[in-house]
Parts: sequence; C-alpha cells; structure tokens
Amino acid sequence: MIDQMSKAWAVKSLRFGGDRTIIDGFLNFAYAQNTGAAFSMLDDHGDAGRWGLSAVAGLAGVLVLFYFWRTPKTDDRMLGSLALLFAGIAGNLTDRLRLGFVVDFIDVQFGAWHYPTFNVADIAIVVGAGLLMLDMILAKRRSAASEDTKAIDVP
Repeated sequence: MIDQMSKAWAVKSLRFGGDRTIIDGFLNFAYAQNTGAAFSMLDDHGDAGRWGLSAVAGLAGVLVLFYFWRTPKTDDRMLGSLALLFAGIAGNLTDRLRLGFVVDFIDVQFGAWHYPTFNVADIAIVVGAGLLMLDMILAKRRSAASEDTKAIDVP
C-alpha cells in the first residue's frame, strides 16, 4: 500500500517535470519509468520483456508465499523478511501488469556517483533479502555453536 501510494504521488507530482530536491547533492525525487528489470536491464525487449519479467516476478512471489506459509509462526525474523520480499515483488508486479513499466522516483547521488532511480518496493525487496541473508548466516552460526556445545558435553 505504501509503495502504490508513493508511486501515485510521484505520478501526480513529479511526472511532468516536477522534480524535487530533498537534500541538495544527495537525494532528489524525479519521475522515471522503468520498463526493464533492476537498473533498467532488459528494458529494450518491449511486450515480450514486460510479460517475461511479469512471469518471473509472479513465480518469485508464489515461491516467497510458499516459504512464508511453511515457516514456523514463531520465526518472526524469517516471516518479516519474506513479508517484505513479497510486498516489494507485489508492488512492482502491480505496476508492470497495470502500466507496462515500474514507476521509480527516488534518486540518490553523491558527488559524481549516481545510483539508479528506485522506489519503495525496491527498498522492501532489498531490506527483505538482506534480512533473509542475515537470518540464514545467524542460523548457520547458531547451528555450528550448538554442534560445538554437544561435542564438549561430557557425561
């Protein structure tokens, strides 16, 4: 919901040259249409690219939901990670199916370095994936520590 609301605001406020500087030299809001995947990759494939990327996103969403429903309800970190991933996928997939492109508007730069424009759904995907990786690393360490403890136990 937050993603779609922010994109609606971007379309209304920024679409026709209403770019806004939030923090000079660092953060701007500037309307962009992304017909491709991340960083506008595959953006020159027309309708085939649109529907191909939509199919991949739909499959990813189904897989995330599958793991979400199989995750124990007590595993808050994993559930939160998967929920963020799914929300981001759903937000961008909604745009792609409805509009044929994804609305991006958050523009970050630092000096000569300029990051590709992104949106709230992209943030959810990156944070969800990052938390998922962190949870997997921590689970592996907990498992290794548990194995070490079992090896040390002497009756």
